[in-house]
Amino acid sequence: MEATAESREVPAPVEALFDVVVDVERYPEWASDIRSVSVLERDEHGRPRRVHFRAGAFGRSASYTLVYDASKAPNELSWTQEEGDVTARLDGRYQFEPLGDDVTRVTYELAADLVVPLPGFLKRRAEMKIVHAALEDLAQRVRQLGSADGSAARTPDRSH
Repeated sequence: MEATAESREVPAPVEALFDVVVDVERYPEWASDIRSVSVLERDEHGRPRRVHFRAGAFGRSASYTLVYDASKAPNELSWTQEEGDVTARLDGRYQFEPLGDDVTRVTYELAADLVVPLPGFLKRRAEMKIVHAALEDLAQRVRQLGSADGSAARTPDRSH
């Protein structure tokens, strides 16, 4: 997939990170642009398979449905866009690589196209902003959950 990607090290185990990203119903609590989520279908493990989102994007409200693939759990969660009103494509994935001592390298990849085409440099800039915000929001959520259950991260966040 031709996509924008960014990685960062997060002081949390792979499973904890996977659990946060697969819990799509809670995205409006921590993912800055997500306004509402409706799970339309689940896989045999109860994980979201088809999900409808409403998000603030590109200066307006956007609505889209993603089809998730959790077959490589807990090391990867990927998705493809099934339909969207502003986006023609919104495909991506989270990859989780354990580094030891409950530190995980999280890589987020995103390939996005709007219904109305943008010049390449603007498209890439928008993708980079979304990818960076997604990783930052995820790291903050994991820190927040760790603090709430008394298992705050012992290792400083080392962004890349």
